[in-house]
Formats: sequence, C-alpha cells, structure tokens
Amino acid sequence: MNVEHEVNLLVEEINRLGKPGPEGKMQVTFGELFNDDRCANIFEALVGTLRAAKRKKIISYDGELLLQGVHDNVVIYLL
Repeated sequence: MNVEHEVNLLVEEINRLGKPGPEGKMQVTFGELFNDDRCANIFEALVGTLRAAKRKKIISYDGELLLQGVHDNVVIYLL
C-alpha cells in the first residue's frame, strides 16, 4: 500500500465531500467520510489513512483514534 497515494486520494475526497469552514479550510465529518460509498470502495483502512495524513500535518481533528458511530460528528479539517 502506497501511503502517499492514499493520502492524496483522501485529500481529493475531503475536497469532494467537504464544505469550507469558518476559516476557509475545507472540513468534513468522520461520519460523512466513513459512510460515503465511494470512500468505502477507495480506502481499505480509512482510519489508518486519516492517522497517516494527520501525522503529515495534512489534516487535523480532535482525538487520536476515530471509531464509527462514536466519532461520526468529529470534524476533519484539511490544512
């Protein structure tokens, strides 16, 4: 698995699904990403891709590990 490629795909999907936030940064909730059919087909491990992108400071969100259901309303910001 090419992490760089997965992160680039994640950026594309956040731009597709997201909306500009108050600071002009694109934002999307974890639930929107997780429940999107296209994302489900692209990402085998969405949470792992999110963590890799966060480590590279490409996105930001509160917390460390996002779990479906519990963290559906957590906002992910594209930096």
